[in-house]
Amino acid sequence: MTNEQLDEILNLQISVAWAGEKITDPPRLGWWQTGMCDEFGGEDLLKRLTPKTWNWAVLESARAGAKRVDDRARSRAEDPDNLLTLFRLGFEVDEQLDERLLELKQSGRPISEALPEFAELSGEWSADRFTIWLEAHGEASFTATATGRRLKGSAPEDLGETAKSLTAALLPTGDAYPLPHYRLGR
Repeated sequence: MTNEQLDEILNLQISVAWAGEKITDPPRLGWWQTGMCDEFGGEDLLKRLTPKTWNWAVLESARAGAKRVDDRARSRAEDPDNLLTLFRLGFEVDEQLDERLLELKQSGRPISEALPEFAELSGEWSADRFTIWLEAHGEASFTATATGRRLKGSAPEDLGETAKSLTAALLPTGDAYPLPHYRLGR
């Protein structure tokens, strides 16, 4: 995958990770029990621990929290390795995304330049603005299952498009992370 493709997916993952945090002022969606992107939470801690890269470390930590919730939700499926989610796009792609995030973190580039979509969304929390942002990624047709929201059809070949449809399937938002996913091999 190209850096541009990886950055597009990272924009989506980090935006959702930021929006899903609960321990923030004001609270956002509350899908994960983290507050890494909060001034008095993870941000304060990481400013002291990693003064040069704290802003990237905050996003990396929020993304890690979101991935853990996604992993737990996937693990409840009878075949978790066959689910493709926003935070699990396959081993090779997930590794590339981690490497790209590390590269961005070490580059010294401002987040607003490297991840402009996230930069536009973040700031003061607005559930309405987040909903509009989700709607901008298209419509997703899904079936609600015990595991989560199973998207209809096969995942698009282009992983950027796959990530967009998984992001769009977060609507409507609720109190819990809805685990939008594609099922592979069926």
